Amino acid sequence: MTAKTNQKIAFCVFRILGMLVVGLLFWILGFIIYNGIGVISWEFLTGYPTAGMTSGGILPAIVGTLCLIAGSSIIAFPLGILSAIYSSEYAGNGKMVQFIRVMTNNLGGVPSIIFGLFGMALFVNTLGFGDSIIAGSLTLGLLTLPLIIRTTEEALKAIPDSFRTAGLALGATKLQTINRVVLPMAFPNIITGLILSIGRVSGETAPILFTVAAYFLPKLPTGIFDQVMALPYHLYVIATSGTDLEASRPMAYGTALVLIIIVLLMNLLATALRRWFSKKVKTH
Repeated sequence: MTAKTNQKIAFCVFRILGMLVVGLLFWILGFIIYNGIGVISWEFLTGYPTAGMTSGGILPAIVGTLCLIAGSSIIAFPLGILSAIYSSEYAGNGKMVQFIRVMTNNLGGVPSIIFGLFGMALFVNTLGFGDSIIAGSLTLGLLTLPLIIRTTEEALKAIPDSFRTAGLALGATKLQTINRVVLPMAFPNIITGLILSIGRVSGETAPILFTVAAYFLPKLPTGIFDQVMALPYHLYVIATSGTDLEASRPMAYGTALVLIIIVLLMNLLATALRRWFSKKVKTH
């Protein structure tokens, strides 16, 4: 066979595999939508769970999930981005820096339940935060730090060194060059890492199980030291616990659909921000 024939075969195989992946995604989404759309209503979204969580709404779980996403983002985003800037722009490429990067990558592969146990030991027990939003947010923030650091470093490395050299040649300091040239150009790609971290936080169950999630708490939080319900753990509970699983199964599918919608909306918002920053960089 000629090289052109081999290329056509390879492209055909890749196209088929891509269509299979997209088809699998739509099949999963269609399954969740088909089984959960009948439960979605204003009462379901704004009400409190009743009758052993087989009826009522999931408002406390929605609010709890949003609180954890916001809290972990406030903690992880600045630390992760600043750590990546230091390791990429200031620390060089010595053995110690390489060791830190290897450890960061290894930390990203640690099972989330280990983070949950660590968070319970440090934030819940040692620091005395108890099962609370602050303990859960700190634990989830630590969980997403490796991902944010890694993606931010890659975004910074993608900026050609010529831009850094040009900034220094014009008399700007290294900090000014990073702040006014490198970061604005890299920020659209940095947002990609932030999107991935939000998606991971919103779906984690094990860390919040040890640090913040309540089995049944039909009320809204009033402070960062309150315990809350969360959609991932609530979904697990109503799908596996209770005496009437058949009655709670539609609630489980509805909860899963709401969780998917929340992640989708946040991804769309982050994508819109990425496009806005990309246009802003191009115009400057």
